[in-house]
Amino acid sequence: MQTFEFEFPGDRPATQRAHVGVVASADLEVLVVPSDGDSASVRIRTSVDGFDDVWRNVLERFFTRYGLTGSIEINDFGATPGVVSIRLLQALDQSTDDQTPEI
Repeated sequence: MQTFEFEFPGDRPATQRAHVGVVASADLEVLVVPSDGDSASVRIRTSVDGFDDVWRNVLERFFTRYGLTGSIEINDFGATPGVVSIRLLQALDQSTDDQTPEI
């Protein structure tokens, strides 16, 4: 089990809580809580060791593009980068008032 913590700047605040996905075989859950400030504080707990760079790349791409801010917790049980991206977009959609731009 590994835990990572990242912080990303942003300009799109979460305005409400969101919970998407489930922690099950090859999936993950994303929890978003609004917070003050202009950054996203991201904590990841994963059952898969050795994917530090993959996590960093997926998260940098997402937060650079969408700028979500708030407290984000990700609990992973072996999800692929594609599933991570989809869950993050779902959390963005649920946690913000404006519509998520097309991918």
